[in-house]
Amino acid sequence: MCLHDHESAPSPAGPLSRRNILAGAAALAGISAAAVAGHLGAAAPARADGSPSGPSYPGRPGMPDALIVEGATLVDPATGGAVPDAVVVFDGGVVAAAGTRDETRRAVADVAGRALRIDATGRWIVPGLVDVHVHANALADARLLLAGGATSVRSGSSSFYQDVALSALPEWAPGAAPRMRAAGLFVSPQLGDSLLADPDLAPLAPLEGVTEPADLAYLTRVNLSRGAVVIKTRSNPRAGLPEQDPRELVYGQEQIAAIVSAARGAGVLCHAYSAEGIDGAVRAGVKSIEHGVFVTEATIAEMARRGTYFTPTMDAITSMASSSNPVLAARGAEYTPVLKAAVLAAHEAGVPVVAGTDSFGTDVTPIGTEVRLLGEAGLSPLEALRAATTRAAALLGWEGRAGVLARGAFADAVVLDADPLADAGALKTVRAVVAQGVVVRNEL
Repeated sequence: MCLHDHESAPSPAGPLSRRNILAGAAALAGISAAAVAGHLGAAAPARADGSPSGPSYPGRPGMPDALIVEGATLVDPATGGAVPDAVVVFDGGVVAAAGTRDETRRAVADVAGRALRIDATGRWIVPGLVDVHVHANALADARLLLAGGATSVRSGSSSFYQDVALSALPEWAPGAAPRMRAAGLFVSPQLGDSLLADPDLAPLAPLEGVTEPADLAYLTRVNLSRGAVVIKTRSNPRAGLPEQDPRELVYGQEQIAAIVSAARGAGVLCHAYSAEGIDGAVRAGVKSIEHGVFVTEATIAEMARRGTYFTPTMDAITSMASSSNPVLAARGAEYTPVLKAAVLAAHEAGVPVVAGTDSFGTDVTPIGTEVRLLGEAGLSPLEALRAATTRAAALLGWEGRAGVLARGAFADAVVLDADPLADAGALKTVRAVVAQGVVVRNEL
């Protein structure tokens, strides 16, 4: 039952309140000048030059030094093509050139004398990878995601807007964190201590659960006012908690539709397991289904018709089979073959399947593990690679910028020891990572 009048309730607070709230989120995320400096080492700082770029800082972001990575085979996920002995030039936070030595000769000359050069001969270079489902709450989490090759991510929510705070870092401190689409707070019945994150959530505190469409719309609007650019909700409980039944319906189509409407075009990702929960979320208009174990053929057809994305988070599901808890082990054993079949059926029906690890905090699964599992489910190595590059970038609204190595694209790349066009497991062989033009891992 809705206990209050949302039309007469005060709108979410203005900039001052938002600034104070996000300052607290930054502190919880471990974001401080010392922490960022320690993470970046000698990376270029932001510089004050009288050209305002932020809301109150009288300066503009600094740019990392130019970078040349040469000698590797350049893989293009969009076409499946490969260029041996290629050169990739990064400058000004973007790709300046990528291709053969002859094609990149002018770009190399332009940065001569000021570029760091990395010899990746005998290896493969791919665009920075995209993990579309993570729960990053601190700088330590961000470091681990980057080390695994995930240079762009979508948040699956945080408890106190830490993801919103982290999402601001790449512009001002290149290499400190992946590019992030932040979700803010989980739109879920029980908010727990998240109610303490924001004074504008106080109206929801007396409720036994946030379930009324008007309440759900209000929570969604508060999230957006705090800087969330996507919204995370659910139709079912968690599978990873033995005391919960992941097939119980939490939110139905009407409730999720209220969230989608209030999101005003911000993509809604929906945690869903049961056939009813998945179908209701799809018909409510969510952008993507997360987990989706018991999706039916009819719902797959509806997803294909609507262009709904599927994030199966395979490692999160399959790894339950090795749990010491008998309930979780049984779920993992039951769910794994069902999920593999669902992934293949969805892909064959034209549903865009994307890679998301559901990593939480410092318990990070490298995105390459998820890509390998997509291959084991039946996707070709190229299609599995696309799930973590071009297709995932399209879901995040970064098509043509993330997930590709072409002129003007994000300055993100991963160097591998193995050929990702021959083996979906190759993305686990990370040797070097470039994020926002900064080398954040180098084992060459």
